[in-house]
Amino acid sequence: MVAEIAQHVRLTADRIGRESLDSRVMEAIGRVPRHEFVPVELRGFAYVNAPLPIGCGKTISQPYINALMTDLLDVGPEHTVLEVGTGLGYQAALLAELAARVCSVEIIAEFASAARARLQALGYGNIELRHGDGSRGWAEHGPFDRILVAAAPDLVPPLLLSQLKPGGRMVVPAGIEDAQELMVVDKSAEGRVSMRPVLGVRFSPLHVDEDPADL
Repeated sequence: MVAEIAQHVRLTADRIGRESLDSRVMEAIGRVPRHEFVPVELRGFAYVNAPLPIGCGKTISQPYINALMTDLLDVGPEHTVLEVGTGLGYQAALLAELAARVCSVEIIAEFASAARARLQALGYGNIELRHGDGSRGWAEHGPFDRILVAAAPDLVPPLLLSQLKPGGRMVVPAGIEDAQELMVVDKSAEGRVSMRPVLGVRFSPLHVDEDPADL
């Protein structure tokens, strides 16, 4: 799978602006057991470079996309990272290999429970996970050095921007269905926000709970 990701990076180099990904990211991809984060009946396909269904109409992303988003995020070992959209926990595990701390929010209760069990069983002690509306971030643990959003809002949620530290970075797929772009969002030391598109993508919409008191 690692070799397939590297090849996919080379094939898309003109669009993503790089011919290879950070070695730390590729090593993390090699360490995290992706088969632990897919339904049992699909484990035979866990290392195929393709998205896979995980239930509730959702998928685990293509490994190339996981790797690219992680690379673009530029995570350091001292960073605290917010992840929006835990799914079954694979991306959180990748981030936990690189960061000091990962705070992950999942709106589907079934996924939050399953991800927590998987991550605890694998010994990821630097991940905190909760069931909630990720579009609102996790203010109690913010601000964050890095934010990764694993579902697509039409526009970057203002509350997430407010929880990004000066000097921080967010990677988020944004836009209406069939017109989404993977965006890198940087906040300067002075608090100015800049955004640049990297690649056309297709993610599930970022769901917003109408009654956050229920979560």
